[in-house]
Amino acid sequence: MRSTFYPLLLLASTNVWAQVSPIIDRSDMPAVSTSVPVDSMRQSQAAAMLPAGAPQLTQRGANQTWNYSTLVATSQTVDRYISVAATNSPIYQFSFGVLGGVNRATVASPEALPAALAANSPITDPYQFYNASNADYRSVGYGGTVGGQQVPVTYRSQAEQDVIYRFPLSFASPRDSSRSFLETPQAAASTGYFSRKRKRVNQVDAWGTLITPFGTFQTVRIVSKITEHDSLATGGMPGTGFDVPLTREYKWLAKTHHVPVLTIITQMQGTTETITAVQYRDRYRRIMQPTAARGAAAEAAVLVYPNPLGTEALRVDGLSGRTVRLTATDVTGRVLFARELPVQQGAVQLPATVFGAFHGVALLRIQTEQVVAVRRIVRQ
Repeated sequence: MRSTFYPLLLLASTNVWAQVSPIIDRSDMPAVSTSVPVDSMRQSQAAAMLPAGAPQLTQRGANQTWNYSTLVATSQTVDRYISVAATNSPIYQFSFGVLGGVNRATVASPEALPAALAANSPITDPYQFYNASNADYRSVGYGGTVGGQQVPVTYRSQAEQDVIYRFPLSFASPRDSSRSFLETPQAAASTGYFSRKRKRVNQVDAWGTLITPFGTFQTVRIVSKITEHDSLATGGMPGTGFDVPLTREYKWLAKTHHVPVLTIITQMQGTTETITAVQYRDRYRRIMQPTAARGAAAEAAVLVYPNPLGTEALRVDGLSGRTVRLTATDVTGRVLFARELPVQQGAVQLPATVFGAFHGVALLRIQTEQVVAVRRIVRQ
């Protein structure tokens, strides 16, 4: 009796583990939209902050429960993945199609360029190209139109491509890392040059039940720690290089969903890890925005001073609501700081030191429950 009982107990515990700890493979990656229902790629964006009472990002380990059901969608997008042939570009088909060699892509996605490149770039109609294999899921390059000509941008070598996931991916996966190097081809460098050196370190740190406004999922969580140095030059001008603040991508993955069911991105601002984006898999929702007149009045009421700013404190006035989210970026899109502060008597105040060593023109995004406003600030 005993010899029968223990094998059955072991089998039962193994089955429970299999049910709650997903194993992610290439079949769970983005696929050409014609083979996947388009709405399965719908994403909702929420405010870049955790709702009151939501689990902290430090919650990790086996058999966790993360309840983010109180997230509120502020906008929606639908990710789109197409075949390389569907780009209708012979150049892309040569660079990333069946003849692309190590750069061959399984899907192409129209998506934004890296922020540093997008701010001052003549490139339009950007694509990113991905390859899903049994071994991993990786970025193999970008593409965009410059002066009416499609320009492929590939990594310096296959060994220097950005490996986003290695398979099989589960709670038992060891930590892994990759170093990537991407740069504009020499033929386009006179119009604009961009390079990106990146190190990605992936760590699966948890599995368990995730609850979002869309539903309940059995998930495995992977945290990607990204360090990056970018260089940018436009119109033949000398290039500038800068380090992007340390970034972490927290992604909850579930079987058959093709995109993360929840993604939270943070950046280090000094010694503080600050949330910069929250996105989750969702259904169509009607996003309720303030009426145009009320929204315009609330936006116009927001005052930021002194401007230009020296060493004195920066004050934001005319706010409503309990909290405000302040995010400052430079003209390349690099985040200078992000803070969530309680509103007191319609205002908040920040020391000028939050800008660190930065001097020049910055954009300050001000977000409350009622309004989003953007103000141009000059730091002297």
